[in-house]
Amino acid sequence: MTSKSHYQHGSRNRTGVLLINLGTPDAPTAQALRPYLKEFLSNPRVIEVPRLIWWPILHGFILPFRPKASAEKYTKIWMPEGSPLKVHTERQTKLLREMLQARLKNPPMVEYAMNIGKPSVTTVLQNMQAQGCERILVIPLFPQYAASSTAAAMDNVFMILSRMRNQPAIRTVKQYHDHPAYIAALAHNVRDYWSAHGRPDKLIISFHGTPRSSLDKGDPYHCACQKTGRLLAEALTLDANQYTVCFQSRFGKAKWLTPYTAVTLEELGKSRTQRVDVICPGFVSDCLETLEEIAIEAKSIFVQAGGKEFHYIPCLNERNDWIQALADITCSHLHGWLDNEVSEEATQLSRKLALEMGAKS
Repeated sequence: MTSKSHYQHGSRNRTGVLLINLGTPDAPTAQALRPYLKEFLSNPRVIEVPRLIWWPILHGFILPFRPKASAEKYTKIWMPEGSPLKVHTERQTKLLREMLQARLKNPPMVEYAMNIGKPSVTTVLQNMQAQGCERILVIPLFPQYAASSTAAAMDNVFMILSRMRNQPAIRTVKQYHDHPAYIAALAHNVRDYWSAHGRPDKLIISFHGTPRSSLDKGDPYHCACQKTGRLLAEALTLDANQYTVCFQSRFGKAKWLTPYTAVTLEELGKSRTQRVDVICPGFVSDCLETLEEIAIEAKSIFVQAGGKEFHYIPCLNERNDWIQALADITCSHLHGWLDNEVSEEATQLSRKLALEMGAKS
C-alpha cells in the first residue's frame, strides 16, 4: 500500500474532475507503438481470449509485425503538436476548466489522463490527491459504455485506489450516450457541416466495433450506439433510408457487431451512390480511427467501389456546444460536492483547533 501525500489536519479539501481517454503512443514510430500495443492488447477487458491461447498470438505474430504498420498509419495523421487524440483531449480539458471557472463559485480542479500511455492515470490521480482533492469525479470520454473502454478505464482507477491509504471519494460517469446536450452538439455539428458543404444521399453513423460475443455476454454497448444513432437521426429529421448505423475497426476473424462500416460503404459504392457522409459519434476527439480509418481508408473503399463523393464530418473536438455539454454532464454529477467546500478561513481555523488538540501536523 502506498501513499504519496502526507495527511495534514485542517488542510483544505478540494473537488476534482478527471477526464480519461483511451491513450496514444508517444510518437508515430514502431518503437513507440510496440509498448503501447502490448499494454492495450494485454488487457483482458479488450481481448477476452484465454491467456494460454492469446499470449502466443500477441507475442509471436502481432507485436513483431503490427507496430510498423500502425506507425505508418499514425504518420499520416500526426499533428505538429503531437497525436490528435492527445492534442484534442488537452484542449478539451483546458476549455472545460475555463467554462467551469466561469460557471461556478468554487470550480473544481480539472485534469485529464490516458488509460494507456501518458499522462498516466496513476500519475494524475496521485497529483490530484497531493493537491488536496478529497472528492474526484471520473469521466471516461466514451459516450457509449463498453467493457473494453469505460470498464477498462474504471478498472485502472480502482486498482490505483486499492494502493492508496487515504482514498478520495469517487464518483463516476458510466455513459452519456443519450444526454440531450451531447445529442444536440452532434446534431449542430452535422448541420454546420451540411450548411457549408451540402447534404449527402446517405449519412453513415459509424461506431467502433466490439466482438459480437460481448453483446451476447451482456455488454450494453450495441444498444447505446443504436440509441445515439436514432436520437441523432431524429434531431436531424432523417428518414430511416437516409442514415445507417454501422461498426468499424473489426479485428481478427471472429464475428463483430454488424453491419460493418467497410462493407456498407462498399455496397453503397457499388450501387453508384452519389455522396455519403460519415460521422463517428463514439469518439469525442479525432484520432487514428477517424482520421485514418474513416477519412482515408473508408473513403478509398467507397470510391474504388464506384461511389462518387465521400465526406468525413469531424468529431466534436473543441466545439463550444460540446464543451457546454461536457460542463452540463460534469455539473450534474458534482451536485452536493461543491456546495460542501469550505472557505480558506474555515480551513485555517480547523487546522488551528486540530493543532491545539495535539495533532502533530
